[in-house]
Amino acid sequence: EDTGLQLQPLLEGQTHRAAAAHGTQCPARAVSRKSPAMRSCLVVAVLCFGNLINFMDWFIVPGILLDIQKYFGLSDGETGLLQTVFTLCYMLAAPIFGYLGDRYSRKVILGAGIFFWSGVTLGSSFITESYYRIFVLSRGLVGIGTASYSTIAPTIIADLFEEGKRTMVLSIFYIFIPVGSGCGYMLAAGMAKSTGDWHWAFRVTPCMGGLALVLLILLVPHRIQRRTARHRALSISGTRRGPVEKPGVHSAAKSTWCQDVGSLAKNCSFVWSSLGLTAMAFVTGALGVWVPLFLYRAQLVQGIVPPCLQESCNSSNSLIFGGITIGTGILGVIAGAEAARRLRKVYNKADPLICATSMFISALCLYTALVAAQTSIISTFIFIALGELFLSVNWAVVTDILLYVVTPQRQSTAIALQILVSHLLGDAGSPYLIGVISNALQARGAPTFQCEFRSMRHSFSLCAFVGALGGAFFLLTSLHIEDDRREAER
Repeated sequence: EDTGLQLQPLLEGQTHRAAAAHGTQCPARAVSRKSPAMRSCLVVAVLCFGNLINFMDWFIVPGILLDIQKYFGLSDGETGLLQTVFTLCYMLAAPIFGYLGDRYSRKVILGAGIFFWSGVTLGSSFITESYYRIFVLSRGLVGIGTASYSTIAPTIIADLFEEGKRTMVLSIFYIFIPVGSGCGYMLAAGMAKSTGDWHWAFRVTPCMGGLALVLLILLVPHRIQRRTARHRALSISGTRRGPVEKPGVHSAAKSTWCQDVGSLAKNCSFVWSSLGLTAMAFVTGALGVWVPLFLYRAQLVQGIVPPCLQESCNSSNSLIFGGITIGTGILGVIAGAEAARRLRKVYNKADPLICATSMFISALCLYTALVAAQTSIISTFIFIALGELFLSVNWAVVTDILLYVVTPQRQSTAIALQILVSHLLGDAGSPYLIGVISNALQARGAPTFQCEFRSMRHSFSLCAFVGALGGAFFLLTSLHIEDDRREAER
């Protein structure tokens, strides 16, 4: 199949020239154009399905956090540690997979990652309350497996599509971040409610992972050609820059990893946008873990729900929050991609300014939600939804910024480093940090529902500040993006 993909342009050209010499049309040409396009769409469909499972596994634990906290007898800090360990392992493994993805078969790495994290997820469903440390370790191993996918899959899309189509396809791919996250909440809450045992939530996604592995083997080519020139960023006027690479020629990564990192460190657009993404990760990580529990405590204070004393706690907040995550994620990613597609035609700095604006608005909405939580749960849901909506605007846009300010030979490494930085300073620590701050504030007062609610609300206010800081980082990105884009096109 790979040989056919590489020889097809040559055979097509020979057939067309022969037909032209005899003054005839070549009907096979239309078919040959459709076949690669269909094959690319199938590859993207498989990658999107894998991304869905990836983020479902990420957010199974937050979807049943109250059950897990009660089952193992954890404090807020210990509960936040679960997601922190997951994210730490994820980010530490990302540079390794970025190095491998720039040099070896990406299909093999993706398949191994899906098999590994699905197997560990299934195994974690059999852990009892006496083995909390093993449960924490299992979450860390799942993070290692998912790092292979998040690092490499976007670079395959970058090699399959030109910039105009690439933005659209990336937006589809990144829609499955909020969709998968929301489905993870809903799957976890639904399985815990229907079975009465939260362990069953970890036994569904491994089956989906097995299906994704089969589809990957059958539908994704072993080698996807790294057509460097074709995917160099287009200028705003639509002209193409740089030498044209010959079909069938692969661009091997000749630089060392240290040289790649040194080059990326000098790329100001990459550095500032990565810090902006770090602020996004901090906020989304904290919200993803703690919002259902925060809403439960707000409802306790208002007398809407009774304390959770039964074996399986009320999972309605996780179900609602999962639905909000899916809806706002789809709308936000589509709106962000469409705004970027339209505005970058008339303004070169549109992408970072879109990201900055959305971060500022999101921070304001989240702070308003915290203020409203004392008196109105409905208002809290509305402003949390708006905050998530504006956060989701940035997912595809930030990745597209990376893909046109970084040369294609370094894109896997750049994505891996961006993952490392954004998670190291972002959602790796934010769930644990919010939990620790909440514990410290609770220690100052009597152990009441009101005290637990207020401590969580005060610790959450940190997210609004970090969100505004992220907007400032994207503003700094706009100062350098034109120069870095031209440099990447050389």
